[in-house]
Amino acid sequence: MERGALSVDDLSGGIDLGLTIESGQTYLWRREDGRTYEGGATPVRDNAGDGPWYVTVVGVDRDGTVSRRDPAEYAVVRVRRTDDRLEWESTHDAAAILRELLRLDDDLAAIESSAPDDPLVRDAFAVARGMRIVRDPPFPTTISFICSAQMRVSRIHDMVTTLAETYGETVEFDGRRYHAFPTPDRLAAATEDELRDLGLGYRAPYVQRTAEMVATGPDHPDDARGLPYEEAREFLTRFVGVGEKVADCVLLFSLDYLNAVPLDTWIRTAIEEHYPDCDGGNYARTSRALRDRLSVRTDAVAIDGESPEAAVPARTAAGDVRDRDDAYAGYVQTYLFHHLRTR
Repeated sequence: MERGALSVDDLSGGIDLGLTIESGQTYLWRREDGRTYEGGATPVRDNAGDGPWYVTVVGVDRDGTVSRRDPAEYAVVRVRRTDDRLEWESTHDAAAILRELLRLDDDLAAIESSAPDDPLVRDAFAVARGMRIVRDPPFPTTISFICSAQMRVSRIHDMVTTLAETYGETVEFDGRRYHAFPTPDRLAAATEDELRDLGLGYRAPYVQRTAEMVATGPDHPDDARGLPYEEAREFLTRFVGVGEKVADCVLLFSLDYLNAVPLDTWIRTAIEEHYPDCDGGNYARTSRALRDRLSVRTDAVAIDGESPEAAVPARTAAGDVRDRDDAYAGYVQTYLFHHLRTR
């Protein structure tokens, strides 16, 4: 077993680990105490001692970095927040893995200070300081959000956990058995009836068909990375069960498009009550208008630990964009989403 810790003081804006993992962005982590999403919109807090351990099983390449599609092996990563540290235990050196999955190098303090001077936005940041956007692998993220249609977050998490336990590779760590999210091949081999029996309901054929599409190729959700934002969203909708909102979730929570703003029920409520002029009559026009409204000044924001002035051509097209007016609108949207669900 490998162990380590990361100083929270070294993270711009800190981190609220519970809110980051239990805010509806990811369904690939679980609490070791079994209380994941038990609190619904907010994580259950234990006031006694340190925070709960969270665990995930993530595919890694041979160099130990997070794999985007065909992992060489799997890493079990456990992490918890103490007063001033993120403590971790893992099968691998997990410091870089955690920085990747939890976006620990994002300049969260600058994103907040540069966000629109809007009462609703100010309130949203005030109640959820330290909540970061996650960066999960593309295929599990796609399947997770296909399962999310008309479901509570706790139920979505149960579905994804059941898929992993039924079809995922087993990894033993510290005397326990953990399960990776199933590969496209393994999930494609499941029948629609089997998936329905696991509680997926009408989502079963969507999950099976999308897994089959990825397994047989040539398309993979990660292929959207690097395309201009709206082209990337359109690309993802070729997968069965992926509409514009689900595509935006994959872009934001997996593919580094921090300007993506998924238009779910809560955000549409915000548009109706606070930003009615952003209603463009269809998804694309409304999305553009809301991105403009929620845009963050990019001249003061660092990405992945680099200075705001640094040129990052490889990341620009994928959404970590300093030269776009709507950069980081997805961060603001995520805070609004959480605030509207919990107020």
